[in-house]
Amino acid sequence: MKKCLVIVFSILLWACGSTKKVTSNTVKKPVNVVADKEVKVVPTKEVVKEVEKVVVKTQKTAKTNLNSTTLAYVKQYAPLAMDEMKKFKIPASITLAQGILESGSGRSELSAKSNNHFGIKCHKGWKGARVYHDDDAKGECFRKYKYPATSFQDHSLFLSTRFRYASLFQLKEDDYKGWAKGLKKAGYATDPRYPKKLISYIEKYQLDQYDKLVLKGVFKGIPVSEEKEEKEVVEEVVQPKEYNNHGAIHVVTDEDTLYGISKRYGISVDNLKTFNNLTGNTIHQGDVLKLKPHVKRKNYHVVQQKETLYSISKQYHITIDALKKMNGLQSNNLSIGQELKVE
Repeated sequence: MKKCLVIVFSILLWACGSTKKVTSNTVKKPVNVVADKEVKVVPTKEVVKEVEKVVVKTQKTAKTNLNSTTLAYVKQYAPLAMDEMKKFKIPASITLAQGILESGSGRSELSAKSNNHFGIKCHKGWKGARVYHDDDAKGECFRKYKYPATSFQDHSLFLSTRFRYASLFQLKEDDYKGWAKGLKKAGYATDPRYPKKLISYIEKYQLDQYDKLVLKGVFKGIPVSEEKEEKEVVEEVVQPKEYNNHGAIHVVTDEDTLYGISKRYGISVDNLKTFNNLTGNTIHQGDVLKLKPHVKRKNYHVVQQKETLYSISKQYHITIDALKKMNGLQSNNLSIGQELKVE
């Protein structure tokens, strides 16, 4: 009888020990970790100059023509992507490529109106501002941010606090191909071409150069700015329009091809390539294609993404009222590609 009790007691001890071992090795998945506050991040002059050098080098060494809007996006947000890489070990090249792809280089409605560059949905427990947008289903809830920097920070938290992406952080920090393929494998995107699209953007715009700046210690990080925002005249966000005052444009979607666009507008593929300085047939989602030849005119400014009368007036050192009077404008609304007389 005593022997039986000893055996039973031993089995119970073994079972308890086994249970503790399994529990201690179980990785718990954090729930709803998000950026705790909105922050305005302003890169230092040194960082801006370093990024500008890389952009100029990219333009000089690129094997194909680069989209000016995408280059502008890289120039503006590379400091944020590098800052996130320094903090979270996510390649800046991956963050930038995802931003370009998912926000249409900052031109999508979601990024323009909500500063949501990565299409992150509200998810359970989200207490911040929100906006509703058609995606996989109609009227889905997406996070809305005051500053783009918060969107970039939330993107880093989204990847670094979810167990299914844990294996990506075992890769080398400059292994953008491994990250691109790993994101798809982990279920980040349903598009089977998602890794190829990210890699294509990284290699076309040489985004891996920003990874190197971080890894070599050239990039030191960005301090959080506490300075107040400049007061601007409230104006509508500049949005692409299919037709504007100097000619027609088409914003490329994920399903577009040059051939399909040429058929839609009755323009030959060769003319499309000539109007847009294309050497090949490759186009990317978010690219803006001109449908008519554009002739540059002296003393005129062509409106770019996110520009306003306020920002243009500061650039040319003239008042908003003078700009409106010179161009016969009745409101402050502008459209991408619109020509404004500035002298």
